[in-house]
Amino acid sequence: MTHSPLGQCLFISGSDTDAGKTVVTAALALTSGQVGVMKLVQAGTGDREYYQKILALDQSPTELNPLYFAAPLAPPLAAQREGRTVDLAQAWQSLTQLRQRFPRVLIEGAGGLGSPVTWEWTAADVCAQWRLPTIVVIPVRLGAIGQAVAQVALARQVGVPLRGLVLNELEPLTPAQRQDWAPVGLIQQLTGVPIVAQFPHVTDIFSPECLKRAALSADMERCWSG
Repeated sequence: MTHSPLGQCLFISGSDTDAGKTVVTAALALTSGQVGVMKLVQAGTGDREYYQKILALDQSPTELNPLYFAAPLAPPLAAQREGRTVDLAQAWQSLTQLRQRFPRVLIEGAGGLGSPVTWEWTAADVCAQWRLPTIVVIPVRLGAIGQAVAQVALARQVGVPLRGLVLNELEPLTPAQRQDWAPVGLIQQLTGVPIVAQFPHVTDIFSPECLKRAALSADMERCWSG
């Protein structure tokens, strides 16, 4: 059976490179039933290796990460260093294969929505052109409000089908810190976008059980429906 491609795709972006997208994506993958996972483009080691360690994926390495470059730089610069280009047609082919095989597919971006994927397209452009429902992971720290507003503004400008924001605790926080740094009501009022989940600090990101508990406590299933 071929599943509907658009309704069950979810693109995970972030406010920047250290927002915690990969951990949130892994937690979602562990609690979303049959799911394919794709790291759209990777420069340097890290995310795809983490997924291979944490998730029991029934998919090829190319489906997991269709575009890989060795240098830990912005993808077009990393590709240029190797005398290559970022071939989004190859990524689209991998995504199509995953959509045909899995009822749900998670696509993790690189950096934030404004991060370059090619010389012409940012991550936001990819989401808009491919019509990928998107969530943005915002780390709970000083500056979170401004980061959320900026990401939502870019998403609106480009036409990203933005489903919502996920507030992510990168370290243990007190209730007062959560409220002071990332007040839900104020962020939703300023952006007009729902906060679909508040993802707690994960004590061991290499433990599938810890990731599952965090996803369930945050009701991450809402990320699929907004």
